Amino acid sequence: MKVMLHFWRFFHDETSCINYCSPETEGHFLNSLVQYFGDSFGTNVKTMPLLEEATLPVDPPLSLPVVVIGNGPSGICLSYMLSGYRPYLSPATEHPNPILHNKLKESSHLSIVDQELEYLAEGLEGRSSNPVAVLFDTLLHPDADFGFNYPPVLDWKLEPEHYIPHMVLGKGPPGGAWHNMEGSMLTISFGDWMELPGYSFKDWTATKRRNIKCDRVLPEQIASYYKHYVKVMGLQKNFRENTYITSVSRLYREQDHEDESEVSEDVLPQHLQLEEQGGQTILIKRNWEIRGYQRAADGSHVPFCLFAENVVLATGTFDSPGRLQVDGEDFPFVLHSISEFGAAVDKGILCGKADPVLIIGGGLTAADAVLCAYNNNIPVIHAFRRRVTDPSLIFKQLPKKLYPEYHKVYHMMCTQSVTTDYTLHHAYTSFPEHRVLSFQPDMKCVLQSASGLKKILKFSVALVLIGSHPNLCFLKGQGQGIGHNPNEPITCKGNPIEIDPYTYECTKEPNLFAVGPLIGDNFVRFLKGGALGITRHLVTKQKHQLIAEREGDGVP
Repeated sequence: MKVMLHFWRFFHDETSCINYCSPETEGHFLNSLVQYFGDSFGTNVKTMPLLEEATLPVDPPLSLPVVVIGNGPSGICLSYMLSGYRPYLSPATEHPNPILHNKLKESSHLSIVDQELEYLAEGLEGRSSNPVAVLFDTLLHPDADFGFNYPPVLDWKLEPEHYIPHMVLGKGPPGGAWHNMEGSMLTISFGDWMELPGYSFKDWTATKRRNIKCDRVLPEQIASYYKHYVKVMGLQKNFRENTYITSVSRLYREQDHEDESEVSEDVLPQHLQLEEQGGQTILIKRNWEIRGYQRAADGSHVPFCLFAENVVLATGTFDSPGRLQVDGEDFPFVLHSISEFGAAVDKGILCGKADPVLIIGGGLTAADAVLCAYNNNIPVIHAFRRRVTDPSLIFKQLPKKLYPEYHKVYHMMCTQSVTTDYTLHHAYTSFPEHRVLSFQPDMKCVLQSASGLKKILKFSVALVLIGSHPNLCFLKGQGQGIGHNPNEPITCKGNPIEIDPYTYECTKEPNLFAVGPLIGDNFVRFLKGGALGITRHLVTKQKHQLIAEREGDGVP
């Protein structure tokens, strides 16, 4: 008997899996899955196939076309497009780039998802190294980098027939790390640059009766907007909160199975799953196994296991704070989070201390900490590795009129640096071109200048803010092998995940995709391009599968 690949058609009709787990293991995750797949799911499955983490399934758990790990703006935008929302050229607008506008008009009857992205992106320039990110950004925010506020040139239409079943897994509510950011600081980007397609940030503020007086907004406002966006767009059924991934492992590689358009039922490879659906035998690929647990309301952990054809990494890089890797960094008075520092300030722990706070780092988060301390009359020692004239300093890329508070910090970094005799200023002293050698148990720090001179400074608390790294502990080798440099850990700037620039598929792992900061797109403006590239790739792949099926069935 020959079995054809009806993978996508199967998921458009109904999803079923074999019941093998005991009633004791079912819980909130099962209930949400029943809601996700509707009543038809409940008629076929009585319990969610949750597994003990040390065991392997006897019968296969639920299989999905796409599982997204991370529910921040990257995961939300991808869910929006996988749910069938399609962007079309708006007849009421004209893109200020005449070459791009003429390209768009050539196929204006097609959604952008169905057009050649490489052709559209050709010749475009922007602040992302990913061409699809630049393309999508210029369609949503034309000429934004030149200070213009042109409207988007896209109209969005919901086409339910293009829905691709998927699940977005996150530790907290939709919005990801935005729910954990320091609430007193303004975002670096404008509010409308933070918005997602189809529902503007201004429209959301109108529903909340909030008067946004500044183009830049608070992180808590952005977090609320993302959470509300999922609800307004009807995406809730695709999202699961309080989920923690413990492992993502590959079951097989596609190049090892070149021809799977026809498979014998008697010799079925282990990575494929047969299901009966409407009198038709369905064949499902199981490229990845995702294991983890969902934290229940009572604090207990309910383990689960899923299979997926495609996995998308959308975790961001906010999970693991960067460390100096020096002696004494684990002392309790050495902090690595501005939220910890803010809590200490709010509790008054640092007020009246004779010794200054030591802040390490030359980025915007360190600047936020400087402002927090300065505004609370806490003296600051600020150490960073770069020269104040280094053109790569982020402050040099920010207009003074739009970011006055950061330029205030930069001005102090330049004008209130330590003197040759190491005399400290009263409120703030910067130590350019210095690095930390060690922290001492008596709350002292050993700094070394670029010339090699060492200085021991007394402090009340140290705050290390040198960026953050993704937590990819659920991948083999923490994902180190999928970066541009396979011998280095994945970092946003130094070693992002290497992807195909138009499909966002990892070059070293088929059916594994990455978006957002993991590939170097730190701004929400640009991470939305990943949703376009992935959706385009999956739709193209689906069309090829359907063509192969018709040819196998002898349909012209």
